[in-house]
Amino acid sequence: MEKSLEELVDLVPDLTDDLLNTVDQPLQTAKDDAGNTYLLCDYNRDGDSYRSPWTNAYDPPIDDGVLPSDRLRGMEQIANDVFMSYREMYYEGGASSVYFWDLDDTSFAACVLFKKDAENIKKLDAGNWDAIHVVEVRPEGGGKATYKLTTTIMLRIATDHSVAATAGKLNLSGSLTRQIESSLACAGGPSAHVANMGRLVEDMENRMRDTLQAVYFGKTKSVVNGLYKGAGGVADKQKEELAKALQAEMARRS
Repeated sequence: MEKSLEELVDLVPDLTDDLLNTVDQPLQTAKDDAGNTYLLCDYNRDGDSYRSPWTNAYDPPIDDGVLPSDRLRGMEQIANDVFMSYREMYYEGGASSVYFWDLDDTSFAACVLFKKDAENIKKLDAGNWDAIHVVEVRPEGGGKATYKLTTTIMLRIATDHSVAATAGKLNLSGSLTRQIESSLACAGGPSAHVANMGRLVEDMENRMRDTLQAVYFGKTKSVVNGLYKGAGGVADKQKEELAKALQAEMARRS
């Protein structure tokens, strides 16, 4: 994905902003002058420079880079600390970054990013988890606000299935996008917005993790098991038919 996007940008540089804004790609990491690791995306990019959420400075340095307002910068600092703790609990490592920007005089948006590279264990050659959460916050009045969350998760796994002299590889990759909208109380000031965003992100990630477990891993396991069926295939089919017959009989009696 990164190579294809880079070549497209080289071919049609006039479409650079449109391509980078609309094409989801695996997150890249960088380090600021203070040694803090942060994630690169279109939401902290200005030209060819990227802003660190920890130092609020661009690298390479630019004079007129877009910066969040003082109010949003305060929320951004709180959110980065909160989601760093969240990342340590759920991901046990990796990298995270949160960026805020204004939408209009009253509304704002934030992007919460997580990246985790799997360690080389057992027969896992490589693995990447990239989560991009974009939250739009629009105050309603009366101490409430509407939160619109759009989440994209990109997953990649490469494993070694070599057995004895037989070589085998499995590469699994894909992405999943979901969106929700909710009206929540936010009377506690900036910290209330961050808390609401945290609950929405946590709930969305849990649900999408379950979906990925069922769709990607469950279906892949079923397909692989089917490919490896040999002489015992007939017996397995008979077991499946017997199980279905028992289930149907139990349903009829209930």
